[in-house]
Formats: sequence, structure tokens, C-alpha cells
Amino acid sequence: MRILHTSDWHLGRSLHGVDLLPYQEAFLEHLLAVVIEREVDVLLLAGDVYDRAIPPVQAVTILSTALSRLAEHATVILAPGNHDSAIRLGFGAALLRDGIHIRAEVDRLQEPVVVTDEHGEVAFYPLPYLDPDTTRGQLAAQGEPPLARSHEAVIGAALGLVRADLAERRKGGPVRAVVAAHAFVIGGTASESERDIRIGGVDAVPSEVFEGFDYVALGHLHGAQRVGRAGAEDSMRYSGSPLAYSFSERNQTKSSVLVELDGAGGSTIELVPAPVPRRLVDVTGAIEQLGGAAFDDDVDAWVRATVTDDIRPPELYATLKARFPGLLVWSHAPANRSDDGAARAVTAVSDPVEVASEFLEYATGAPSTTRQAELIRTAHEAALAAEVSG
Repeated sequence: MRILHTSDWHLGRSLHGVDLLPYQEAFLEHLLAVVIEREVDVLLLAGDVYDRAIPPVQAVTILSTALSRLAEHATVILAPGNHDSAIRLGFGAALLRDGIHIRAEVDRLQEPVVVTDEHGEVAFYPLPYLDPDTTRGQLAAQGEPPLARSHEAVIGAALGLVRADLAERRKGGPVRAVVAAHAFVIGGTASESERDIRIGGVDAVPSEVFEGFDYVALGHLHGAQRVGRAGAEDSMRYSGSPLAYSFSERNQTKSSVLVELDGAGGSTIELVPAPVPRRLVDVTGAIEQLGGAAFDDDVDAWVRATVTDDIRPPELYATLKARFPGLLVWSHAPANRSDDGAARAVTAVSDPVEVASEFLEYATGAPSTTRQAELIRTAHEAALAAEVSG
């Protein structure tokens, strides 16, 4: 059975003011092409379909169209992530066309989507994001107090229900099992663009909680990676996001995971690269250096620029934007600036002249000159005189 594991689409997200929906739509076209060309049986989406609980109308339309087209060629199974509203995403799930399965309800955790191939049944258990504060009471055993306030506790309880259902199914013969979950599993490497899901200071789940399944499709972390104990088969993975959603992801290779599941539950993994709309790059140097040939290859990228001139160049933003049309973030950080000094609070008793002089030193990386100090003091005295005369 061929399974295409994907996650963290974040439809409706922007990148420093750039609307990413056209690029997300292009990714979905790519995904459809992969499903058709590789004869995928199941498309498995492990959460964060949307970027926020109330997505823009265009994002909803794009998702509706994409799911309908994908379902013509494969069984589509998805569960909400922490960015999604489970209620909104799951609304009307029972009315969806055949081949599309949205599992958003906690009381259906132990109810798999069963897909059959020539080797028999594969039970897919898509777990929605389980917020400890809202599910630890519901997942506690009847008559017992709420579970511990942690992701490990609620996911462990959910998987207990899954294992119980799977054990019953296996009494009638072999059944392969695939779990999809949206969580931060210990050992995974995070990026800047993932939303913090800590509850009570605890956000991570041990990988051992997921052991015993033929494949575990994870969502939440935006970098494609495997997790789990050393030496284990490559059967527990994050697919990562289809696009880079922060500059911390600029060196990641975005992909989907094509899983070939054999009759015995063994898995063969292939990472299918996603299309790259524009590279994300960091450029650093003096303004004259940034205009040189060494940076010619970056003019078509999305750029974060750091200018290191001692004195802030005039019309800095306009100059950078003309050089790098894809400029998204920029800053002036003189190369000789020292960040060793401790920050000092500015209060009502602070000397305004000293404060202005310290800011000038911070901005330029050098102490104010005698002439600059005179100008600061003259300006301060003029402001005081204006207050008195007013």
C-alpha cells in the first residue's frame, strides 16, 4: 500500500506580509500530480491544515477543491492540528463525499479508517490535536480523576484506546496499523514558525509512547525528520511543512513522505521534494558589499538583510529594496557594535543627554564625537527652554 504523508499546510499563512496562498495552491497541484503519478492509495494529512481557527474564505475554497480532486484518486484521511479549529474542520464530516475522512472528535479516537489492499486490512488512526486542558477529563477512565496536565498523558490515553481496538481487530487475523498525530515528540528539531504548545511547561511526548505501530505519521514540526530510538526502522517521521514559514527554515528541504507498506507491516520511505517558489536567504555586509557580484544570485530570493556599515547609510530601505526586490526583513547592525553592555532602564531621573548619547553609540557602534555631544546637549537645552517659555 502506498501512503503519502503530509502535514502543516497552514493554508492562509503569510510570510512577513507576503500572501502565501498562491504558492500553497501550487503545492497542492504538485501533491495531486504525485498522487496520480505514483498511484498513491492513501493521502494522510497529520494536522494544521489551516493556519488559524477561522481561516480566510479563499483558503477554505482552496482546501475544498483540493480534497475533492485528491479523493478522485486516493483515500484522503486528515485530522486537525493545534492551529485548526477541530469543530470547524470537522463540521459536516459525515456529509463529505466517499473517500474523504476527517477525524476531529475525541470520542472517535479508537475508530479507524480501514483501507484494504491485496495483503489485507490497514487500520488508520488519525488523532486530532489533543489539548490537555480540554481533553484530560474526557480521556480519563470512567470514575477516575482527570489525567495529568500534559501532552504525554492525553496522547498516551488516546493510544491506549487505539491499541485496545487494534487488539480486538487482530483476533480475526493480521491487521497493519498506521497512526497520525500532531505533537512535539522528544528528539525532534523545532523551527521558529511553530506555535508553542506547552501546557504546564511541558510540550514534548516521548517517542516510546508511539511504539508498536507499523508507521507513525507526525505533524507539528516544520522540518522533515525521523524520530524514535536509535537503530529503529524509519517508521516514525515528521513530513514537515510544504513551504518555509520562517527564515529558520531556509536550509530545509521541503518534502512529503511516500511510504510503501508491505504485507508484513514493513515500510520503505521516499522523500518527495516539494516545489520551491523562492529561496529564503540571509545576506550580511556593508551596503557597498551587498551591491557587489557576490550577491547577484540572491536578487530573486526572499531576503533578510543585515547592513554592517558603521554609520547608517541614507535611504537604507530604498537601496536594499532596489537591490533585492524580494526583501522581507532588514536591519542595521554595525560590525563594531558591542552588545556586551548590560541594558539599563530609562527612568524619570535618567539624564536625557546620557540616554541620547548611549543610543547614538548603540546605533553607530562608536562613542559620540565631541561635536555630536554638543549637538545633543544643545537640543536638550532648547527643548527645556521651550517647555519653560510655553
